Amino acid sequence: MWDDAFPSFLIGLREGLEAGLIVSVLVATLVRADAKSRLPQVWTGVLAAIALSMSFGAVLTFTAASLSTAVQEAFGGALSIVAVAFVTAMVFWMRRSARSLAGEIKEKVTEALTMGAGVLVLTCFLAVGREGLETALFLWTTARAADESVGPMTGAGVGLVLAAVLCWGLYRRVLSINLTRFFTATGAVLIVIASGVLGYGLRDLQEGGVLPGGAAYAVDLSGSVDAGSWYSTLLQGVLNLTPTMTWLQVVGYVGYLGVVMTLFVRGVQGVAPVASATPALPVQGTPPLPTPTRPAWLIPVAVVAVPVVLAGLVVVLAHPEPAGGETVAVSAKDCGQGFTAPEPGRQTFQMRNTGDQTSEVYLIDPATNAVYGEIEGLAPGTTRDLVATVAGGTYAWRCVPSDGKAVTSKAVRVGGAAGAGAVVPVSEQDLAGPLRAYKAYVNRGLATLVTETRKLGGDIRAGHLGAARADWLTAHRTYASLGAAYGTFEDFDQKINGRPDGLPGGVHDKDFTGFQRIEYGLWHGQSAGELNGLAHQLTDDTAGLRKAFPRQDFDASDLPLRAHEILENTLQFELTGDTDQGSGTGLATADANLSGTRELLTVLRPLLTTRAPRLLPTVDADIARLQALLDAGHRDGRWTPVDRLGRTAKARIDGAAGQLLEDLSPVPDLLEIRKSA
Repeated sequence: MWDDAFPSFLIGLREGLEAGLIVSVLVATLVRADAKSRLPQVWTGVLAAIALSMSFGAVLTFTAASLSTAVQEAFGGALSIVAVAFVTAMVFWMRRSARSLAGEIKEKVTEALTMGAGVLVLTCFLAVGREGLETALFLWTTARAADESVGPMTGAGVGLVLAAVLCWGLYRRVLSINLTRFFTATGAVLIVIASGVLGYGLRDLQEGGVLPGGAAYAVDLSGSVDAGSWYSTLLQGVLNLTPTMTWLQVVGYVGYLGVVMTLFVRGVQGVAPVASATPALPVQGTPPLPTPTRPAWLIPVAVVAVPVVLAGLVVVLAHPEPAGGETVAVSAKDCGQGFTAPEPGRQTFQMRNTGDQTSEVYLIDPATNAVYGEIEGLAPGTTRDLVATVAGGTYAWRCVPSDGKAVTSKAVRVGGAAGAGAVVPVSEQDLAGPLRAYKAYVNRGLATLVTETRKLGGDIRAGHLGAARADWLTAHRTYASLGAAYGTFEDFDQKINGRPDGLPGGVHDKDFTGFQRIEYGLWHGQSAGELNGLAHQLTDDTAGLRKAFPRQDFDASDLPLRAHEILENTLQFELTGDTDQGSGTGLATADANLSGTRELLTVLRPLLTTRAPRLLPTVDADIARLQALLDAGHRDGRWTPVDRLGRTAKARIDGAAGQLLEDLSPVPDLLEIRKSA
């Protein structure tokens, strides 16, 4: 969290100190001018600035949440660049103004005192408001880059509190800080941080389709740098440096840092240091004006309420509810009743099942049957929300009762630019070809497995336990590479590769059989006589599975699910050593599981290419990275046991497997078989 908190801490400290110095000078000016009765007007202006800044942050947050994914990327990228511009201007302005800040503020306050309460409130509001808006924008940007808000908000809170303490000390003359040196040092650090924010913003604009070159990588260290390590996390959180960066990111980062830092350093060399940090205070003698007779609470309430109300209106307009607040009916008779053309943007539709059967409902493009949103298992008489992003195009509802034909509603047309995000549905027929190809792969694998288990059994019968250990690993890897078919193997899987967990006798239980039982015996000194019966049983079970498999029911919908589940089990069991019965070959099994995942993606590739063209290149890169890390654990024919991996090597493998799992997670949704009739 603290790696994400540091940039926000620095901006909170610096902006807070700037705003605090301004407020200190305002208060000191009024106190020395014998105008303490005007202090509420100062605090009113400060309160208005805070309210505006918080409202601005809320508008950014809720406006971004109402946009589609691609537009969110473009919106966030554009605001990141705006934030960099503001921070850059702020750094140079404060470098120039640190020496004359007090004099400028005193002059403005003196003028305001002669022109009434409203002008003084406005002066304070403008003086503090700029700092608040800059802070809100930069915090929103850093929180978005960190993909979480706790760290950035915590850092900013600590920075603001520290700034308040420093300002109080300066005002009470119990502290002395060289402001020029402070703002110079923090300015240099902020320029480095801003260069990272610029790079992140450019990447967002590339992912949003605004700028080209999203796949042109200048740096790709994903295969050698663990994205989850402490040093990688620190660099990403503080400097927004990632293991993979495009040419545009690198050019923007280096160009901004080189040019801006050079100008900043040259400017610093021409500025004389300020020895005293305590703001100079004005002399007495400015006559106070009569206190206004209007209610004291009126202006503070108004200046807080106005930005809050305006922000609320913006949020409501940016996040509209369905037209008229109407529900949309779901049934064979009334499908889509109440549906009117929605406004573009993120919409929440209230779907109510008015029929007598449980139904599925899809928001579709009737021309292509592409699905924008769905609800499964909507029971009769119930209402659930369906959230979808609407752009220019044609939309209709498809209602599919559990026992009946699908019904499609009347289509409506939405104006505006076309959007992305729809998923072209997959039918059983679409998966029939990949299923045939994968079943052929499994049949070949089972034939090989039978041969290998027979050889393993022969070695054990002959008492060649050294050879049996090598043959055991070969056969076990073959079985592990067939992971997508595990759900089809029925009881055979427990017999062939069952675990001792839950068995009354543990590893010595009579029902503990198969590869893991033989592994335990081979690596715990059991004799050939003790293992011979187990090896014979394994051979019979693999031969029985090979014979039964062509007649077993292999559900086509299992293929997309297994694309994620194989490696999910690998990360949970093999890469933790949980299934290791003494051989120390968890990495070898993980390698076989990865091979099986690669084979599964090969048969699914045609379907995925048309539905998510950017997914497979990312997944392929993830697989190559994980493969390289696993290969590094295989030297001279030996696999490094998981528990003997160094901390860094283990973290890299876990991180690579986790990243691959995350990138594979959309596959089940993309290739889910959806009812259409």
